[in-house]
Amino acid sequence: MMKNRESVALSVDRLSVSLRHSPYTPIVEDVSFELRNGEIYALVGESGSGKSVAALSILRLLPDALKITQGRITLADTNIFNLTEHEMCKVRGKKIAMIFQDALTALNPVHTVGQQIEETLKLHTTLNSTEIRERCTELLGEVGIPDPEKRIDWYPHQMSGGQQQRVMIAIALACEPDILLADEPTTALDVTIQKQILKLVQTLTNSRQLAVLLITHDMGVVRQTADRIGVMYQGQIIEQGNCADFFANPQEDYSRRLINSLPAMDSYRPATEEIPLLKVENLSVHFPIRKGLFQRIHSHTRAVDDISFTIGKGETLALVGESGCGKTTTGRAILNLEPITSGKIWYNDRQLNNLSRKEMMPLRKKIQVIFQNPFSSMNPRMTVGNIIEEGMVSLGLGLSARERQERIESLLKRVRLEPEHCQRYPHEFSGGQRQRVAIARALAVEPDLIICDEPTSALDVSIRAEVLDLLLELQSELQVSYLFITHDLSIIPHLAHRVAVMQGGKIVEQGKTEAVLMSPEHPYTRQLLAAVPTTC
Repeated sequence: MMKNRESVALSVDRLSVSLRHSPYTPIVEDVSFELRNGEIYALVGESGSGKSVAALSILRLLPDALKITQGRITLADTNIFNLTEHEMCKVRGKKIAMIFQDALTALNPVHTVGQQIEETLKLHTTLNSTEIRERCTELLGEVGIPDPEKRIDWYPHQMSGGQQQRVMIAIALACEPDILLADEPTTALDVTIQKQILKLVQTLTNSRQLAVLLITHDMGVVRQTADRIGVMYQGQIIEQGNCADFFANPQEDYSRRLINSLPAMDSYRPATEEIPLLKVENLSVHFPIRKGLFQRIHSHTRAVDDISFTIGKGETLALVGESGCGKTTTGRAILNLEPITSGKIWYNDRQLNNLSRKEMMPLRKKIQVIFQNPFSSMNPRMTVGNIIEEGMVSLGLGLSARERQERIESLLKRVRLEPEHCQRYPHEFSGGQRQRVAIARALAVEPDLIICDEPTSALDVSIRAEVLDLLLELQSELQVSYLFITHDLSIIPHLAHRVAVMQGGKIVEQGKTEAVLMSPEHPYTRQLLAAVPTTC
């Protein structure tokens, strides 16, 4: 029987969450909203505003440091706070499923992606082994994983960040839940796959009368996907209502700032004529595919296939393309973290790919990196202060302990964190806050070139705008160069002097930003631009 579109699937009433040892410090305060069948409710706001905590409260998966101090969450006339843990296990995955923000930390590194989808199906369905594998393959295909029959047996580390996120979505959709909690489900996805996933979620919402809580910082995604919207600020919902009405006439100043924080797509940075700082010539990186008992090399995956580009002093080159096209592998090859198959990489007049580990060390402070996944690139047992300081010490920056501390505090302020945050650990921060720490760490040693691998993917629009402005300011002051790897085409006009578009390991088009975005020549570039969500 088709469910009534207006029927309430889940109700959150006056929810408050505080620190367990400091009950007067609310993380979420007096929050109320409804999830309705056949409807997508978007919850937006800055990193740390309480969006993810509200979602985790619904599944009763809050960390030990937090506790629910008041409120009621009603699922089918049942207050889920009254259910036993055994009863909640039957709810999680079957009735309410969640797509977590950080795919790599949510996936088990020692199990194949197929085994992790199977786990949910074995727990909640009566399908046999053959049917389960067929269903897993079907799900991987639905979320855009290429060659799902083979990749079902891959491990998470063998996939790109975007592909890992797609696996998380497949796990969430496996048992056809009634309610889907999507915490930044398209953060790591390129625009074409993002469009595909959002269309899939919309289709499921309509066909299955799914109730969806969409947590996102992308206002373009909200505009094109959501039916209703709630704006969170400092733990409270300050505005909510119909999505069309919200964009036409936002009531709160903060809501207007969120909408106005979107980068302009009609303002382009002029190309520079600087002498190349970095030169990549005919670079190829091939990974062997081994089969059989003796693991003989059967063929090769051409992750990067004969690409060339240059980056001048004080210039930004944006490298764009779908997940798995070779963008991150290119960055790792430049850093000498990935052995190359052929080609040459020059920094100033020095060839990097011939250097030993010891010879490369002095250049590490000249070429820094901001990784896509900030949590997995930080030592969980080190404080944020120690993480930022580590590079200054190991790369011999020559600062005293006092000077290093002053620099740490200054960097934290510049990325909109507080100096006292240097005593905290990575797990105590939201995804967006961890990304800001990663940016501060890269800036600590004053590099000439920073390889930015999706550095703003986890940031909400207002913080993203500030970070991009910070990167531009540093470029103006220090003449630092950026290789900016991204799937977010909306930020490129504001940031990049030139653009290179990658598809299947090859650069299919490159040139000045305005020329490529305004008059794209390659069909793939036109496809990418057509998939960019807008608020218009």
